[in-house]
Parts: sequence; structure tokens; C-alpha cells
Amino acid sequence: MKLKLQKLNLHIDRKNAGLIFAAFLTFCGMQNVSLASTPVKLDLKKTIEIASDSSLSAFRYRNLYQAGYWEFRSFRANRLPSLSLNLTPARYYRDITSRYDFENNIDVYRAQQSYYASAGLNITQNFDWLGGTFFVESDLDFLRNMGASTYTQYSSVPVRIGYNQQLLGYNQFKWEKKIEPVKYEKVKKEYIYNMEGVSENAVTLFFNLALAQTEYRLAQETLASSDTLYTLGERRFKIAAISQAELLTLKLDLVNARNSLENNRISLKRANASLASFLGMDQNSEIEVTLPSLPVARTIPVADALAYARENSPTLLGHKQTILEAQSNVSKTKMENRFNASLNASIGFNQVGDNFSAAYRNLMRQDLVSISLTIPLVDWGVRKGKYNMAVSNLDVAKIAARQDEQSLEEEVSMTVDDFNIQLDLIKSAQEAMDLADMAYDQTRQRFMIGKTDLSSMTLASSRRQEANKNYIEALKNYWLSYYKLRKLTLYDFEMNIPLARKFDLDQKVN
Repeated sequence: MKLKLQKLNLHIDRKNAGLIFAAFLTFCGMQNVSLASTPVKLDLKKTIEIASDSSLSAFRYRNLYQAGYWEFRSFRANRLPSLSLNLTPARYYRDITSRYDFENNIDVYRAQQSYYASAGLNITQNFDWLGGTFFVESDLDFLRNMGASTYTQYSSVPVRIGYNQQLLGYNQFKWEKKIEPVKYEKVKKEYIYNMEGVSENAVTLFFNLALAQTEYRLAQETLASSDTLYTLGERRFKIAAISQAELLTLKLDLVNARNSLENNRISLKRANASLASFLGMDQNSEIEVTLPSLPVARTIPVADALAYARENSPTLLGHKQTILEAQSNVSKTKMENRFNASLNASIGFNQVGDNFSAAYRNLMRQDLVSISLTIPLVDWGVRKGKYNMAVSNLDVAKIAARQDEQSLEEEVSMTVDDFNIQLDLIKSAQEAMDLADMAYDQTRQRFMIGKTDLSSMTLASSRRQEANKNYIEALKNYWLSYYKLRKLTLYDFEMNIPLARKFDLDQKVN
């Protein structure tokens, strides 16, 4: 009786050796994968939120957007009146200079020593429509001459109002008013586009980890199953139910299962570290991902997606900016081919006195009107060459814009077609996975009682692993297609709102 109990215990130990070994490898593997005591549980939505907030890529894109934002703020500020104070608190001269001697009608060198100071207040306002600038000024100058003849003078301009501009020349302000808003809109949508790219990367790394975790779990189950089958095979071999070749094949499957588990453990560790690093987390953090449920049925019309892409694409906005800049250069070079006229006019008051109050009494009118002309006569075709180059650059910009628009339309159409069939592929992959799991369980049970051969068991195991992998890949392809489509169209198809409008609303709230 004692001998039978010992044999029974030995049989139980050998039968569960695979499970014990697999549990031991699992424990060791998870210790190597992470030093964290509590796993961080993430679903797909949370992963994307963390990536958009904390990843290094998101930080870089935010700083690029801020640079463009403040450039646009500077442009808008330049359209408002500007006030400046110009000061020269002290300017001292002590030198020998040439002077004219009226009595002897000759130039002579004389020593001079003087002190000078000035202050001026200036208000300017650019006038976009005409391309000129209005200004209001107020100046006060102080001069003290020291040496053989000492005297002090104050010179004041209490107020002077004026305007200057190119009459027939290039209007820079008008073109800036056209270009800068487009430039900022491009910067904003480039930021949104890049952030959707961050979401794409997060989806890829999320499902890479999900696949690695699934393969590791299946490898554990395969190892336990292989050990059990090998133990069962030893018992059958003893009673000549299987051949030695079949027993060796079972042993080979066990060895391969151990190696596969170790390789999957390494892949799991790498996938975990990649996602943690991308999310700005400690690389030793253990992440446990939860696969998303079956997506809601959604079909996106191609025409709608193309309309959103044409309206929101930062690439097309970039071409629009390039075309406007090229048109601006054509206008500039065309104006330079003609004669140019500029106007400078002002009206105000000024006075000079020996003291401060005298400089502001009995003010005199100060009027200035100046018209200047620049007429090109001979330049050997330089201006004409610049104009022809500008026209050619404009044509090239238009062609490049059309080519990129066609490429964008093709990519959007293909992505929409791909997205619209992904849900059916997920359902099919899920059905295949369920069937493969049931087939594996039934084949394993039949093999345990000797009603099927080893080849059928191996094939069922292989099909099960492939079906699980295909299901995760189908989910991954669906969400990658969805976020790629969001990136190409900059449109939120769940909330039915352009991402740029959503961005503006979030900016107002913050």
C-alpha cells in the first residue's frame, strides 16, 4: 500500500511538473519585466490621453506651435498703435573741429566742448489699405556749449503729425494681412496633425504590447499543455500505445515551448519598455493593457472625408501660403520695374529758447511735404529677370499644390475604403478566434483520451495562436485606420466637429 501511494505521488508530481515549471518561469519573467509592485492598467483611450499630454513628441509639437502662435500675436500687435520713448540722456563732446572764420574768410581749427541731451515721444499706426504709416511725435532737445563762449539752448517740437508711404510701390502691409492669418492657421493645423500622429504611435505601441502579452500568455499555456502531453506520452509509450518517434516529437514540443516562452518574455519586456518610454513613464513600470471592445459600427462617406481633408489639410494650407508669398514677390518685382514715388508729409510746431519755458512760448509752424521719385533707366535686364523668376516660382508653387492635392485625395480615399471594411474584418477575426479556441480545447481532450493524433493537436495549437494574433492585429488596423483618417481630415467623426474648432474651444476654456 505504501509503495502504491509513493507511485501515485510520483505520478501526480510528474503530471503537474509542467504547471509548476511554467508558474516559476512566469514569476521570474514578470520580475524581470518590471520592478514595480503594482501594474499600471491602461486602456486605449487612457493611453492616447497620456501620450498627448506627457510624451516627448507632444512636448516638442507644443513648443513648435507656441513659436508660431507668438509670431502671429506679433503680427496682430503690429497692426495696433505703438508708443515709444526715445531718450539720449547725455552726449558729451570735447574735440578740435574745423570752423569758418568770417572775418578772415578762412577755415580754422578751434577747440569745442558741448553737452547734448534729447527726449522724444512717438506714436505710430500702420495703415494696411494704403501701405503707409501715420505718426505723432513730440521732441525736446537740450544743448550747452562750454569753453570760450558759453550758451544754453532748448529746442522743442510740442507736437508733429505726419504720414509717409510709397505712392506706387509695393504694399507690404496688404500682403502681410493676407499671408499671416494663413500662416498661423497652417501652424495650428500642423500641431493638430502632429498630435494625431502621436495618437497613431500610441495605438501602435499599445497593440504591440497587447500582442506581446497575449503571446506570452499563450506560450505559458502551451508550455503547461506540452508538459502534460509529454507526461501522458510517456505513459502511453510504456504500454506501446505510441511510437518512440511520437514520444520524441512530444519532447521536442516541450523544449520548443520552453524556448518560445523565454523569447516571448523578452518580447514582452521590450514592448512594455517601448510603451512606457513613449508615455514618459519609468521604463521599469509594468503596464497591463486592456483590449478595447468591439468598435461601434460606423461608415464614413468618401465625399465627406475628401471635403474635410481639402478644408483642413496643413499641407494644402502650406501651399496656399507659398502661393500667396510667390504672388507677393511677383507684385514686388513688378513694382520695381516701374518708377516709384514716395510721400512724406507732416505738420506741427517748434521753437528754440534759452530756457525750458521759452522753448514752448510763441510756437512757430513747422510744415514738411516731400515727394521723391525713383526712375529706373538702364539695369541690363536685372529687374526683368527678377520678375520672370518670380512668375516661374509662382507657377511651380501652383503645380506642386495641385500634385499634393491629388496625392492627398488618393490617400484619403484609400484610407476611407480601408477603414470601412475593418469592422467586418474584426468580427470575422473574433469568430475565427472563438472557433480556434473551441477546436483546440476539443482536440486536446480527444488527444488526452487517444482519439486523435499528434499532428492534429499541433495544428490546432498553431491555428489557435494564429487566430488570437489575427484578432489583435484586426483591432490594431481598425484603430490605426481611424486615427490616420482623423489625421488626414482633422475631423472628429465621433463628435462630428472639426478638430481645429475643438482645439479653439479648448483654448478658450483654458
